[in-house]
Amino acid sequence: MKIGDYISRIGIADVELRPNLETLTRLQRAQLTTVPFENLDIHWKRPIVLDIEKFYSKIVGARRGGFCYELNGLFNVLLRSIGFQTRLISARVFNGKEFGPEFDHAAITATIDGEEYLSDVGFGAFSAEPLRFVIDVEQNDPDGVFVIRKFDDEYFEVAKQNDGLWISEYIFRDVEHDLSEFAEMCDFQQYSPASHFTKGKLCSIMTEDGRKTLTDKNFIVTTNGEKTETPIWSDNEFYSLLELEFQIVAERT
Repeated sequence: MKIGDYISRIGIADVELRPNLETLTRLQRAQLTTVPFENLDIHWKRPIVLDIEKFYSKIVGARRGGFCYELNGLFNVLLRSIGFQTRLISARVFNGKEFGPEFDHAAITATIDGEEYLSDVGFGAFSAEPLRFVIDVEQNDPDGVFVIRKFDDEYFEVAKQNDGLWISEYIFRDVEHDLSEFAEMCDFQQYSPASHFTKGKLCSIMTEDGRKTLTDKNFIVTTNGEKTETPIWSDNEFYSLLELEFQIVAERT
């Protein structure tokens, strides 16, 4: 992996990057505003294989996005290449009713000057900056207010404040995993009719003042907290917006 090409892909000049919180914050925000969260390969019948070279070719070479295993898998390698101490961790996503299985989601923890941080560039709408791994401390982030708290004897929970209520995002254990351990769930996510990723196309990216999200049904733009929603009536309309708003050219089957 060529670090210079990767950081150029996310809009950062080829300068010396040091493994500190300032760099981690800069890299995370840069990635989130340039690399979309998207599941298009699933609908274009292109298998997603847990291979760092394939992730690099897709995200950096083809200027595409991906979902959590790809985005956080490659971002983790970038961080380690710069000198960060990181762990790829497993998280179980809350779907509004229950938490998913182990390896449902891949995220990253990084240790900087003896302190741990949660960094996640593969969850769609999440924190814009790394979250300190401290318990029961409300953290103000450009994308909302978050807290990390004990869930039970094994798991920690990340929750986001919404209209005065704490809504769970996911639970995780601070245990390092190899990328290969996510293979079974990666297959489930892209092939199972029970996976929400197989139910419709999605492409979403954070902007400097909000977020834009394209699905089969709607194009949603949030700017400074104000949301506008435009219905999508056809595949042609979807693919036109995909190219115009995300610079991704369709590979239809």
